[in-house]
Amino acid sequence: MNIAIITGASSGIGMELARQIDGRLAKTDEIWLLARRKEPLEAAAAHMHIKTRVIPIDLTCEKELRRFSEVLDISRPKITVLVNCAGTGRHGSFERQSEEDVTEMLRLNIDALTRLTQICLPYMRKGSRILQFSSGAAFVPQADFAVYAASKAYVYSYSRALYKELKRRGIYVTTVCPGPVKTPFLEKAYKNGEPISRLKQKTMVNAKTVAAQAIKDCANKKAVSICGLPMKLLYWGTQGISEILSSFAG
Repeated sequence: MNIAIITGASSGIGMELARQIDGRLAKTDEIWLLARRKEPLEAAAAHMHIKTRVIPIDLTCEKELRRFSEVLDISRPKITVLVNCAGTGRHGSFERQSEEDVTEMLRLNIDALTRLTQICLPYMRKGSRILQFSSGAAFVPQADFAVYAASKAYVYSYSRALYKELKRRGIYVTTVCPGPVKTPFLEKAYKNGEPISRLKQKTMVNAKTVAAQAIKDCANKKAVSICGLPMKLLYWGTQGISEILSSFAG
């Protein structure tokens, strides 16, 4: 059985990716949608064309991750696509952020993504794809988004390294680095009522555009997917030289 796995599929980019991937995977038998909230997953599944399995899971809970690993061990599927889209962020000065908020960002953005990738890799074969969601925030440190930006810098570095490791097996990793996206993520990130900067408002894109670009770049085996000219300029301004140097070193 060939399956695609999408985390964070209950809203935003994750849900949009599920919609756009649906029907495009000719060799995929099922799509598995993962998120904490069951109801939005079921609502999304009701409109899917491919057989869809809803899996409510708290990816920050090691016990639940082990259970998911056991499900894979029993099913023994081939994972054609893994999309690690689940993530969270909090805006505000670090000293004023709660321990719960900081811990959630670290566990979901870093630990959960790393563990799920590790769990799924044994079921991936030549031709499989991984979409890892980082952020344009990974390119430079961001005051008032310190932990979030740092966590996404981890995802960026980790996933770029995986690209080099796994392409030897014919498995391609695409690191997706969107800028501001109009999704429920922003409502949660700015829950204390802080204003979103004018720059972010002007460079904001929608989830549909980001998802479409990510799918296209993934199909073309690109290492990095960046949507929109502002983010591409930021990427080349901050990462361009290091990318060129690493290409000689690697």
